[in-house]
Amino acid sequence: MNSYDPIVRTPSAYNFQLLIKQLLITPVARASRNEIVYRDQLRFGYPTLIERISRLAGVLTGLGAKPGQTIAVMDWDSHRYLESYFAIPMFGCVLQTANVRLSPEQLLYTLNHAGASIILVNAEFLPLLESLYDKLETAKTFILIDEAGAQPKSPIPFSGEYEQLLAQAASSYDFPEFDENTRATTFYTSGTTGLPKGVYYSHRQIVLNTLATLATFGTNAAQGRLHNEDVYMPITPLFHVHGWGMPYAATLLGIKQVYPGRYVPDMLIKLIRDEEVTFTHGVPTVLHMLMNCPQAAQTDLSKLKMLVGGSALPKGLAKIALSRGIDLTIGYGMSETGPIQVTNQLHSSELGGDLDRQAELRTRPGRPALMCDVQIVDEQMNLLPHDGESTGEIVFRSAWTTQGYFKNAETSEQLWKGGWMHSGDIGSFGADGVLHISDRVKDVIKTGGEWVSSLDIEDLISQHPAVSECAVIAVKCPRWGERPLALVVPHHEHKGKIDAAAIRAHLQTYADQGVISKYGVPDTVKFVDALEKTSVGKLDKKLLRTKHQ
Repeated sequence: MNSYDPIVRTPSAYNFQLLIKQLLITPVARASRNEIVYRDQLRFGYPTLIERISRLAGVLTGLGAKPGQTIAVMDWDSHRYLESYFAIPMFGCVLQTANVRLSPEQLLYTLNHAGASIILVNAEFLPLLESLYDKLETAKTFILIDEAGAQPKSPIPFSGEYEQLLAQAASSYDFPEFDENTRATTFYTSGTTGLPKGVYYSHRQIVLNTLATLATFGTNAAQGRLHNEDVYMPITPLFHVHGWGMPYAATLLGIKQVYPGRYVPDMLIKLIRDEEVTFTHGVPTVLHMLMNCPQAAQTDLSKLKMLVGGSALPKGLAKIALSRGIDLTIGYGMSETGPIQVTNQLHSSELGGDLDRQAELRTRPGRPALMCDVQIVDEQMNLLPHDGESTGEIVFRSAWTTQGYFKNAETSEQLWKGGWMHSGDIGSFGADGVLHISDRVKDVIKTGGEWVSSLDIEDLISQHPAVSECAVIAVKCPRWGERPLALVVPHHEHKGKIDAAAIRAHLQTYADQGVISKYGVPDTVKFVDALEKTSVGKLDKKLLRTKHQ
């Protein structure tokens, strides 16, 4: 026998496949008494959750669903979505979390490209689906989600309403065993160019991601811990990267879960207060929305932990949240990485003290999460040293990075060129293992032969007390090639009272100190009422560049 020989399995031994259904073992075995809460409308316990998952699987198989088929969900963040996260992949189908914020044409493309055969749709999205109905190529079966119970007239031949169908189904279901490498989920990322790309994950990848997420966020000494007494509420759309994997993690822990439906600031704050939410996550845009909600100023947020990712967290916004007592943690990754790859968890000795210092520390991307191999490479794919000086593209490897784009071999090879997953971000590692992200490759500004980071300039502008939001983009310049343009949304009370000279003077102070290059001070500052965002709440710099060139 040598070291490469496989283990010998006893014929009667159970081959424990890493299937999504195994994530339900723990809350059942521990007899979790916690609740699943939907807005201020509904609450039930874990035994009911298990029963509803079984009923949904029974409904779908009764409607002819077969293993390997794709079933799409168009809903707000709800208990129904959580049930779909489990029921659909657990009987061998593929869950497509349809991005309802894409354009109608893009959404239609994703449904057809994924080959969705069944679609579950919230009545609020019924007009959208009706506009696409005649162009759907594979979807033949439809289930309506109608909280009002009215079942409006529609040209779509619905097989029934979600709750009514569940009520008629059996309360138990014998979920099968199959290979853990079976595809479990598909969702589409819009990116910046071309058609949306299908990202897919196996059961094995989702289970391993769940375990690594809990290990990463459960082993920190103080900051940002996720533990079995937390109350969890997502503020990341459940159609996006499985809600960052957190609903699976929260279910495995058996903790109380709160689902807010449509994101309405007043409702989010109400749920945080009334349900005593302690752990959430979202993009900076969502945090900005919460901090600007009048009800937030009258709510104690000192017990709330928030994981922020998707784009850089400006220090100005971080200071506001920290001053309200929110325990901020940064996460970094991609739709294609599950998403978590890097997280900024501070040592106990770094916590507390000066607000400016905390904002500085907490807005760094941080160090690789557990079981994540994160490196920087040059154009020849050579690994670069972690010396704080070498800069290259950030690349990834982990057990749950997607193996490619669905039915898109050429782009998949580009994603995985050289055996590493490419981020499109440029950065460097310090000797302490902390990652610094300079910018997106396509967003960095080359002016007069010098590279300027749009992220660094945005971060400094955000710290001006009159600034609510900002974005920095490159605009063409006949003399210097490109120059930075600053787009600024002022706080309401500062509208009309702040001018471009004040923003430039603010940045010039940092240029004089050597924090940024003098070339980083924009010639032009535009004040705008709002900044365009992508379907998942990130700054849409492609659209901003098109609009402001």
